[in-house]
Amino acid sequence: MDHRIVGTTQPVLEMTLQPGEMIIAEPGELSWITGSIQMKTTPMTAGAKSVLGLLKRAVSGGGLFMTEYTAQGSPGMVAFATKLPGQILPVDVQPGKGYLIHRHGFLCATQGIELSMGFQRSLGAGVFGGDGFILQRISGTAQAWIELDGEVVTYDLPAGGSLLVHPGHVGMFEESVNFDITMVPGIANALFGNQGLFLGRLTGPGKVWLQSLTLPGLAHALSPYVGKHEAPAAAVSGGVGGAVASQVLKDIFGG
Repeated sequence: MDHRIVGTTQPVLEMTLQPGEMIIAEPGELSWITGSIQMKTTPMTAGAKSVLGLLKRAVSGGGLFMTEYTAQGSPGMVAFATKLPGQILPVDVQPGKGYLIHRHGFLCATQGIELSMGFQRSLGAGVFGGDGFILQRISGTAQAWIELDGEVVTYDLPAGGSLLVHPGHVGMFEESVNFDITMVPGIANALFGNQGLFLGRLTGPGKVWLQSLTLPGLAHALSPYVGKHEAPAAAVSGGVGGAVASQVLKDIFGG
């Protein structure tokens, strides 16, 4: 099985499958495929060997169903594009060498991947929504591809070495790293600090991948423009999007 990552800002992962080879991804991740690729959506895959395993995977963000892509008769190609500007990272998953990743980080993997709940903590609806903060665990024996948002910064933490990180910047870390949520100390920080009440504490040994773009940060940046403008009723033939975009740009930059 061959793969290549095309692009920089919003890369695309192209997987070339030989006859009989399979790749597993969540429904909705597919961008395009060739005609020799057969798709099968099933709940009992990616480590879900029972109803309990299926529910654990679903709660972690993996969903109730997964899609299997198999090349039939001749080689075929499957492509997955990132949803946000960022990077696609290949990782080798082995027994005793698993990873915890942010909730929407799993892109696809070969057979033998196992997805389950890695961490869950309620931080209040205003921080990460009603489900709180969730990390997904990937384990088993497989090759996996992970999507991280924005720029990626890596650190090799020594044993006992720790790093305090805004939870949204936690992209991925080796399972040897200990992770927990801690509150920002001090009443002034709690009431007036713009970093929020919670930080993730990563303690080595192990490697950590941090992402510069967070979904809460992106939502906050876009919130002044969402729903602010309505498209002119007379706009037709693709002009609606252009008119709205033009008005938003005028509001931002003037003119």
